Amino acid sequence: MTLSIRNQLPGTVTTVNPGEVMATVGIRLTDGQYLTAAITHEAVTELGLAPGSAVRALVKSTEVSLATSGVENLSIRNRLPGTVTEVTTGGAMASVKISVGHGELTAVITKEAATDLGLASGSPVVALIKSTEVALTTA
Repeated sequence: MTLSIRNQLPGTVTTVNPGEVMATVGIRLTDGQYLTAAITHEAVTELGLAPGSAVRALVKSTEVSLATSGVENLSIRNRLPGTVTEVTTGGAMASVKISVGHGELTAVITKEAATDLGLASGSPVVALIKSTEVALTTA
């Protein structure tokens, strides 16, 4: 299956924590960083997820926020440190490629935000992704 989602991060399930309707799934990415996905119980069952399952975490580039320093007191669980490798700006939006561990993420943010953050190749950033914005597929 071919997908338009640019951010496809391979990893292994470490935990599955069921709740009333949703479950949180802990994933160790191949570069050693950790990610949390919040998905339905139905999805956990359909995918057959359990610790040790190989998965691919899918995140739309429009769901990746960026910070230029560590962020405290924030509900977003997924915080991946990285380095900007490329910034492409258009009339209103900017596409920012970020090297994270052994992989790459793309964030699409407003041109104004990219300018305000001073983003350029080599800039250190933290990619912020809400756990509810992480979809999973079996690898």
